[in-house]
Amino acid sequence: MTPVSTEALPAGWARATIDDLVNPEVEQGRPTGDGDFLYIDITSIDKKAKRITTPKTLAVGEAPSRARQHVRPGDVLVSMTRPNLNAVAHVPEGMGNAVASTGFCVLRSMGPDSRLLYYLVQTAPFVEEMSRRVTGALYPAVRPGDIHSYTVPVPSLPEQHRIVGEIEKQFTRLDAAVAALEHSRANFELYRASVLKAACEGRLVPTEADLARAEGRDFESAEVLLERILRERRARWEVDQLAKMEASGKSPKDGAWKAKYKVPEPPDTEGLPELPEGWAWATVHQLAADEPNSLTDGPFGSNLKTSHYTPDGPRVIRLQNVGDAAFIDAEAHISQDHYERLAKHRVAAGDLVIAALGENPPRACLIPPFVGPAIVKADCIRFKPDRTLATASYLNLALNAAPTRKRVEAMVHGVGRPRLNLSEIRSIALPLPINSEQARIGDEAERRLSVIDELDGTIERALSRAERLRQSILKSAFEGRLVPQDSNDEPASQLLERIRADRSRARKKKRPRGSTKVRADRGIPGETDRRPLADVLESAPDGMSANQLLEESGHTMDTIDEFYVELKMELDKGRVQEVRRSGSAVILKRDGK
Repeated sequence: MTPVSTEALPAGWARATIDDLVNPEVEQGRPTGDGDFLYIDITSIDKKAKRITTPKTLAVGEAPSRARQHVRPGDVLVSMTRPNLNAVAHVPEGMGNAVASTGFCVLRSMGPDSRLLYYLVQTAPFVEEMSRRVTGALYPAVRPGDIHSYTVPVPSLPEQHRIVGEIEKQFTRLDAAVAALEHSRANFELYRASVLKAACEGRLVPTEADLARAEGRDFESAEVLLERILRERRARWEVDQLAKMEASGKSPKDGAWKAKYKVPEPPDTEGLPELPEGWAWATVHQLAADEPNSLTDGPFGSNLKTSHYTPDGPRVIRLQNVGDAAFIDAEAHISQDHYERLAKHRVAAGDLVIAALGENPPRACLIPPFVGPAIVKADCIRFKPDRTLATASYLNLALNAAPTRKRVEAMVHGVGRPRLNLSEIRSIALPLPINSEQARIGDEAERRLSVIDELDGTIERALSRAERLRQSILKSAFEGRLVPQDSNDEPASQLLERIRADRSRARKKKRPRGSTKVRADRGIPGETDRRPLADVLESAPDGMSANQLLEESGHTMDTIDEFYVELKMELDKGRVQEVRRSGSAVILKRDGK
């Protein structure tokens, strides 16, 4: 149970657990009938708005096995997985035929204003306490009993209505302010995208061709520059090959050896838009530096695993580091020895990293100087540009610009998560001005984007203040400081007495034969189309990882929340245990195996 506070309560208030305030019985069972029903799962909840925003309309015959909790308007849904995310909602009018996932704890008020319960489970103390009750290394879930045993202050019923009215009045104003801030932020993102688009279409600064005309001078176009650099690369390769043959005492009989040169893949210009005067199309492959591993993926498989990570040492650049044209400083490290073994995957300050997996391909970022020695992980492509052809800052803009992303859409493959392979990334066509124009584009883009970044930071701070104010309102509400008390109100103790009496009468009534009602805190009912976790582990004497157990038991990523709830219940019962192997690896085993 929650430690009972020793602070004095306002007059007429009382302390109780959530279990004292809610109906212990919530109808359980699969949907019946021939029509459709409304299904609410964890993904239906907007965690920020604390509302059901995307319920699913499903045919009864297609009901997931986890669709078992028949909810009513006024019920409060509390997600039992990842309680730190606080996925909670109040079931609104119009959802009387809804069925909720077994991943929720359903709170059905027996007297208190249900909206007060809804606001109570949003308070910081509740979220912190539920997060504290999460146990185990693999299963971020609490049980219904953890929620039901939480101790809360209970105002008188009239004061509950006044509190709810004041919370909603203040939250309405706060929500309007937050919506205005979010709207401004969305406009900033549109402006940011427009800057990148203009940068790679020759509209951000005067082109080199325009300046050359105005100044009455000639200039080397990007097309001419690219052809010259590619010729010079090949010439260097041929000189190098001849030197190697001479050193080994061989001499070429004819020119057939020259066919071994790997020409960088040129762009397929069919369907590409017309470029500004003096620009050219070039592939990532053509723009990569003429040296080994200038365009390379990270190590796969057992060469680099999470268990290899260390508290410090050279950095590992992962997908979570690659933002939209921005480096995200999420740290991971490996030992110096391991770093030396993976030398071909090194990445340096000023290099680009392209995400080969995930949203917004070809999402890319520049590696900043503070990163120091580092390697790229799998699905992160190290791209070192040829500085004679392109600046890394300009290429960062071009790779993340909307026109490039639109063209790359045709290459993307993979179910669920967009993916590009290294060959596809090599073939990406980018618009190329000459270096001096790239430098001007980069400077102007940085100037404009820095203004947006500063404004965005201001909005982020304002949103943080708004969330703190929201919690301050809730804190005042549950400390009796939000609305005035009325000495004429019926004390909360009498409300609690009525609830106890109602429960007592309900227990004395004979339950109808075949009733599907069960206690809300008994956990997840048996699933008919998935194997019990303990049974799966029974046939695996060496145990298995959580991911293996999820798959073998018939769960999917759609049912991961229910999986973790069931797993936590099995661990609490002692039927499953976790065993920590070498490093940080954790496996799950049937108890006694």
